[in-house]
Amino acid sequence: MQRILIVEDEVKVANAVRMGLEENGFEVEVAYDGRMGKSLAVSGEFDLVILDLNLPHNNGYEICEIIRRRNMKVPVIMLTALGGMDDKMQAFELGADDYLVKPFDFRELLARIRVFLKRAGAEVSHHRNDKLLIGDLEIDRERKEAWRAGKKIPLTAKEYQLLELLALHKGKVISKMTIAEKVWNIDFDTGTNVIEVYINFLRKKIDKDFDVKLLHTKTGMGYFLSDES
Repeated sequence: MQRILIVEDEVKVANAVRMGLEENGFEVEVAYDGRMGKSLAVSGEFDLVILDLNLPHNNGYEICEIIRRRNMKVPVIMLTALGGMDDKMQAFELGADDYLVKPFDFRELLARIRVFLKRAGAEVSHHRNDKLLIGDLEIDRERKEAWRAGKKIPLTAKEYQLLELLALHKGKVISKMTIAEKVWNIDFDTGTNVIEVYINFLRKKIDKDFDVKLLHTKTGMGYFLSDES
């Protein structure tokens, strides 16, 4: 299933587009501010990104520029109320693939999305980031291996899957329910502590010998990776 990221701070607009895309068979994630949008956009796990321009923290121009600076080939569609020629030119100069002005017809947006996904085809997956970086932690998604400060970390298959999931959502708190679903393909059972056990396994392997801790707990909410104190 193709995955689309929507970065849009207008909740009604974001949810309307999300629902429309999900009804058409896409998997969709929404970021309601620029900071979260930037974090998700550079994770490399999306087939297409829809960006608003006026966003809290990081605007759409900044996010688009960061995506292109990392040489990511993911298609970017600007969806904004700013319809001036200067706004459009700046977006295209920074690497946007398309520009749609609000108010818009969802059918037109859907048609444009399908064109870009069809054009990208298998190349989108080919150009996704094969390596994830969190501080001095490096994860090679193709080889399913991880290093910290240049030292290889021995990981079991489940430990790697858990680490990759957290790394793909750097800075974002991932709930136990999501971890259970994505890593173990099961519904979360509150009577088991398997997730806590594996989190502790990872902590010992990636954080124990380092002053800067990367794996963090948000009490009552879940876990996240971050190199920011």
